[in-house]
Amino acid sequence: METSHSLKNKIGKRMARIRLTRNVTQAALAKDAGIGLRTLRRFETGQASTFDTFLRIAIALELADDLLNAFPSHDIWPIERSDTRRRERKRARPSKTTMPDKPWSWNE
Repeated sequence: METSHSLKNKIGKRMARIRLTRNVTQAALAKDAGIGLRTLRRFETGQASTFDTFLRIAIALELADDLLNAFPSHDIWPIERSDTRRRERKRARPSKTTMPDKPWSWNE
């Protein structure tokens, strides 16, 4: 099972590889992303960073479209919208629970 720490490490290493394949220095990327050089170094080594830092680096490396493609929009198709019974979801609801087999008691 993937943990947040291992995922941070993998993402940082992949972003560093992308930077290197594009022959961009850490200083240049940090400047383009509007972050500090030390912040970029921490990110690339998988240390604590913010989501904003991640997004700034992704934008500076021109990965924004790839990032959005990782999260499909799941929009309702126009043909589905014509069916009045199916409306676009605005919130999630938990599934209905079934009643237990035994009746409730005071545990006496």
